[in-house]
Amino acid sequence: MPIVQATSPNPSPPSHPGAPREDPRHALGRLGEQLAAAHLERLGCAILARNVRTRHGEIDLIAFDGHTKALVFVEVKTRRVRSCAGRVRPEQEPLPWLRPRQRARLRRLALAWLCETSGERPSGGSIRFDAVGVIVDGAWRLLHLDHVEGAW
Repeated sequence: MPIVQATSPNPSPPSHPGAPREDPRHALGRLGEQLAAAHLERLGCAILARNVRTRHGEIDLIAFDGHTKALVFVEVKTRRVRSCAGRVRPEQEPLPWLRPRQRARLRRLALAWLCETSGERPSGGSIRFDAVGVIVDGAWRLLHLDHVEGAW
């Protein structure tokens, strides 16, 4: 199970003048998904869909890994920490919060999406479930990104 870690500064989440203020939790989740998608693209994956709604819930990201010819279903967990030193404590890590129930839900969501999009997607040799943990600081800058390929 390869783990990829990245750290770099990132601008604050996009906002439009005059737009209604977004719920901070949704803004944080959206920022984490944007950072995760950019990371996957840097690795050579093509993002096929974001925030896909099925009758069972929502899939954060769906990508196609051209290197391994795999369809990748990605669960993104994002945390915001207010640390002056930029250090992340173990209890602030987002990936340990990905529970078996959420993993089972993502498998159901993936199956529903595969059934609904049979002719509209690239055919992969395999399916993979990845987890991406994103940590941003109080100014919405990326502190840490963990990517676990084949998380389950």
